[in-house]
Amino acid sequence: MTPGPSATADTNRDRILAAAMRLLAEGGREAVSTRAVSAAAGVQAPTLYRLFGDKQGLLDAVAAHGFATYLSSKVALAPSADPVEDLRAGWDLHVGFGLANPALYSLMYGDPRPGASSPAARAAIEVLAGHVRRIAEAGRLRVDEQRAAHLVHAAGGGTALALLAMPEDRRDLGLSVLAREAVITAITTDTPAVAEPGPAGAAVALRAALPQTSALTANERALLAEWLDRIAARAR
Repeated sequence: MTPGPSATADTNRDRILAAAMRLLAEGGREAVSTRAVSAAAGVQAPTLYRLFGDKQGLLDAVAAHGFATYLSSKVALAPSADPVEDLRAGWDLHVGFGLANPALYSLMYGDPRPGASSPAARAAIEVLAGHVRRIAEAGRLRVDEQRAAHLVHAAGGGTALALLAMPEDRRDLGLSVLAREAVITAITTDTPAVAEPGPAGAAVALRAALPQTSALTANERALLAEWLDRIAARAR
């Protein structure tokens, strides 16, 4: 049976992406020209342009493919009983992926464009947010979840790029450990903020501290107290 147009397009797309990934790994971003990729994939240039638009579209597709590869390895990590240790493992996986795939990582993270991110990139951030959420649920997060996730993302990416900029024979991998532990110290605590993790423990802890707040009116405090009492009772 002769493959249909869609199957042929998928095959060409896969061949072009594979060729671009290979050229990127061997020669960096400059090696990924539309002419070189077309020749390596065995397709005509118009086919590449039809599928990817232009060189930037091709590079975006390569970056998206890289994110998907990274994401599949990140999701494969089974959660442990300690969410902070899982965050450490995620950090090490991220930096390790960057060092093992320098050209791809630089393409993925070294040229950010505000407002432009692939679905795979957004999914990777969601995985990180999930790690942070588990730490928050355990009562061990010092700052709000969004700030914690942004800090881990920025520090982890900056660390990997800084290591990639060093000559490989002089690369100090201990910097990643120091940066990782500094970030973890900044956003987590060894002592849970609540004695009993989960909605009930959080509600009880906040209910106890409610009289100390001056941010709410008396009526607002009374309403919040009622809600917290209901959460604590329902969750038990």
